[in-house]
Amino acid sequence: MTGTDGTPVTLLIADDDEVTRSGLRTLLAAQPGLAVVGEAADGVEAVEQARRLCPDVVLMDVRMPRRNGIEATRLLLAGSAEPPKVVVITTFENDDYVTAALSAGASGFVLKRLPVRQIAQAVRVVAAGEAILFPTTLRRMIAPRPLHSAEALPRAALTGREEEVLRLMATGLSNPEIAESLTVSLETVKTHVGNVLTKLGAQNRTHAVVIAYESGLVVPGFAG
Repeated sequence: MTGTDGTPVTLLIADDDEVTRSGLRTLLAAQPGLAVVGEAADGVEAVEQARRLCPDVVLMDVRMPRRNGIEATRLLLAGSAEPPKVVVITTFENDDYVTAALSAGASGFVLKRLPVRQIAQAVRVVAAGEAILFPTTLRRMIAPRPLHSAEALPRAALTGREEEVLRLMATGLSNPEIAESLTVSLETVKTHVGNVLTKLGAQNRTHAVVIAYESGLVVPGFAG
């Protein structure tokens, strides 16, 4: 998968460990459809390099000096008309920083131990405008509050159908899969997803799913 005009997806790698950063650059640069355009050793440099190089995606470590990946993600997404997508990369599935980074607007996360082809595919998917969701991992990471209705959600209450769509999003279903599950058109699902993001004040569908878990609308063990 390449960009919409056939060009490679451009990538900036931000990680404070030089060996890890160098290894990721070498391996990901060899993957089809990807072009690594830069590196950053901390969150301050990540923001500076992203604004200078304008990559499609930033692969962002969360635990970095000077400015962590959460703050860097928030700055990147708030300070540009066309910000890059952010994919958080971490060592541990239960990293507390990950949920904060997702809430800051990251489009998803991957584990450093994954095969490089899976990390590369995550970058391609996010660049194409989708989100990388791992519902099982999110269930373990996020402790919901003891509230179980749309009234617990911020900003504005969702309609019954919008709640249903959000619950299906939380299982990791794509828009076409949600449309098939609900027996509605794809355009209808896109409308519902857009309404959900607007009402929750979510930056993307990953952030909306985090809100759903944290509010208690979706609880650990939910399977759709």
